[in-house]
Amino acid sequence: MPATPESHEDVAREHGAHHDDPHVPLPVEIPVTENIADDAPDLKTQIVRFVLTGGLSAVVDFGLHSILFYLVGLPINVSKSISFVAGTTTAYLINRRWTFKAEPSRARFLAVVALYALTFAVQVGLNGWLYDVFPDQWWRFPLAFVIAQGTATVINFVVQRAVIFKIR
Repeated sequence: MPATPESHEDVAREHGAHHDDPHVPLPVEIPVTENIADDAPDLKTQIVRFVLTGGLSAVVDFGLHSILFYLVGLPINVSKSISFVAGTTTAYLINRRWTFKAEPSRARFLAVVALYALTFAVQVGLNGWLYDVFPDQWWRFPLAFVIAQGTATVINFVVQRAVIFKIR
């Protein structure tokens, strides 16, 4: 186990803060491993890890969405908005460290925020629209979720792999 840092500068350095910008914190991180590989995994490995991470994140998203909509009684778009944030945060934290093995980066984090704003609009909008247009059957809630989630997942993978996790 590494020694506990003794000064603010040690803590800042340990978390990637630049000397000229010590007061700007990096986004929250999951301490998965001490060493992150220099090279990203190959495409097949990234896809498998992205799908596994997406599955876990979808459970978080769908579970919270269901609880907020059915048990708490929030409107469909409000419950989906809250669950999207929880699921997306889960996905980002795991994908950055495990799927793409990328070092922390403020530029990358800001690019992810922009991407997630886009996929938020796509996912919440598509989910709400499909829920409204599908007949009032038991399957409309999960089917609207799956279609919206799938659409956002494809957008996320393509943009993250091609753009975001290439940013240094």
